Amino acid sequence: MIQAATIAWVIEAQGQYLFVEEDIGGVLTLNQPAGHWERGENLIEAAKRELKEETGLSLSPQGMVGLYHLELPHKTFWRHVFYARLPAPVDTFPEDSDILRCLWLTPEALENRPLRSHLVVEAIRDFEAGSHYPLSVLR
Repeated sequence: MIQAATIAWVIEAQGQYLFVEEDIGGVLTLNQPAGHWERGENLIEAAKRELKEETGLSLSPQGMVGLYHLELPHKTFWRHVFYARLPAPVDTFPEDSDILRCLWLTPEALENRPLRSHLVVEAIRDFEAGSHYPLSVLR
């Protein structure tokens, strides 16, 4: 079984969350800014790089929401989710050509929208429930 380590961001501003929209097999799909942890990077470097590539934003994570496990038939993902809070939504400028656009949406606006996985909503619910861990948990 192949295992992959990924990172993702929950970025909140005034009750809205930052999402990226991708075309997955002809379906416009929402995800958090996310991607793979590359060899030679630490987790924080990977998080910053992916955020910059997918949104054009340069932020440092304020903490972790959690570590999520997703088991698919031929691959297992370990998703490290970081968070940041902003005082207000900001403009985004995706650098990655796979990202069609970035959107600031409320959790309610996700209903009936195609999501990359159930972990998108799960991480937001956990964040809103107070799942905020210091970066010092990373050793």
